[in-house]
Amino acid sequence: MKLLSPAISRLARMRWWKIEQWINEPIQCQHEVWQHLMSNGQYTQFGKQYNFSNIHNIAEFQQQIPLHHYHTLQPYIDSMLSNGENILWNTPIEWFAKSSGTTAAKSKFIPVSYESLEENHFMGSKDVLSFYYNANPNSDLLTGKGLVVGGSHQIHQHNNQIQYGDVSAVIMQNGPFWSQWLRTPGLEIALMQEWESKIEKMAEATMNENVTSLAGVPTWTIVLLKKILQITKANTISDVWPNLELYLHGGVSFTPYKQQFAELIGKPINYIEIYNASEGLFAAAAENEAEGLTLFTNHGIFYEFVLATNIDMPKPTVLTLAQVQIGVNYAIIISTYGGLWRYVIGDTVQFTSTQPYKIKVTGRTKHFINAFGEELIIDNADAAIATACKLTNSSINDYTAAPIYFTTQHNGAHEWLIEFDKLPVSIEAFTYELDNALQQVNTDYQAKRYKNMALTMPVIKVLPQGIFAQWLKAKGKLGGQHKVPRLSNNRVIVDEILGML
Repeated sequence: MKLLSPAISRLARMRWWKIEQWINEPIQCQHEVWQHLMSNGQYTQFGKQYNFSNIHNIAEFQQQIPLHHYHTLQPYIDSMLSNGENILWNTPIEWFAKSSGTTAAKSKFIPVSYESLEENHFMGSKDVLSFYYNANPNSDLLTGKGLVVGGSHQIHQHNNQIQYGDVSAVIMQNGPFWSQWLRTPGLEIALMQEWESKIEKMAEATMNENVTSLAGVPTWTIVLLKKILQITKANTISDVWPNLELYLHGGVSFTPYKQQFAELIGKPINYIEIYNASEGLFAAAAENEAEGLTLFTNHGIFYEFVLATNIDMPKPTVLTLAQVQIGVNYAIIISTYGGLWRYVIGDTVQFTSTQPYKIKVTGRTKHFINAFGEELIIDNADAAIATACKLTNSSINDYTAAPIYFTTQHNGAHEWLIEFDKLPVSIEAFTYELDNALQQVNTDYQAKRYKNMALTMPVIKVLPQGIFAQWLKAKGKLGGQHKVPRLSNNRVIVDEILGML
């Protein structure tokens, strides 16, 4: 390991000149990605249906091909799962990333081509490593092992030619041989499907390893760290893994969990956010705790953007990367080397910079509260929760919120179901600070709260620990990348959870 690590770290630093190329020429890179997509897509069933061979520029591409959601691409994907060739992509698709999304009951099967693995997932991972070594040239990261908290579905055989699983499981199975030396635990544990047993096994298998990095969704990573402390009787994780130096996080905002991680780990480490999904690796922070994630513009994905408020319109105005503006909430649309064409992935982002292009994930197109014109998005909610926790010396495991509708007796409000890790001394004080923080970050919310005319004070329900995990388990979504929806514009999820109490 020690012999191999310096060589890999030198390669990571040497790669920086390639990264600077696509950071400095993003529009040109996006055009080249688009040309490659069209060159390969014209031979597919989809490409012939939409006459790719007669599309000469991006404007014609946007005119001739409608925006697609999973249900409109599903007939093509079903054909691919039945061994159909040249359906959405012109090379064989032998792997699918299974994703249920955050709330969808039915599974989605996202095609993973050889090109999408090589040009997106693997190349993006190399660039994340290069980002880190450029910012931390004296790092000892690769003298130890990385622990990834993911992969809640094992690899399954769909038929003789096709396999599927969580995207993390697909990547692990297809990674280069040397990556096995840099990761812990082994695949037999990492790909376990039963999450509660898996946490126990992961803790036992890794607590005596030299772990230098962690990666995963914050909520499930916390569960693992607490299990390790429980087994080892150690005071902090740094007592167990003294060389731990990096946590790569994504999936949900890290803001509400930052203080809790600092207390669990017990020493300063580096935190880097990545934007990864079943559909691809889209962006990562180029520096520790940087403001905004650098968008990967040369990694097999062509990006388009629609104003988030317009995404459900029949023919919304669609922008290319060159047309976006800082601070505007956009729904993100992708076309990929795996055959997703003008696909609405359901995430919303804002650009924090256009030189270079940096984004922050603000939420989901379906996850918001706008029952009273308050336009509350997940980014607002996470920031407000973090502020309330800081001011009341508390911390949370998870939360979800939904509207309380008008009645003849009462104005509307928001109901927050919160599972605390550390309770505030006063729930009333927490409620006040949450409400005040929401008004500071969202002027629409502030206007609706004026003199309680539309919205009254939030209603906080403290949940017993473990209730969100019970709800996820009942939905068949315990572990991995699955997460509780933060915000809902209806009461379905909130009422389901309250019904379990």
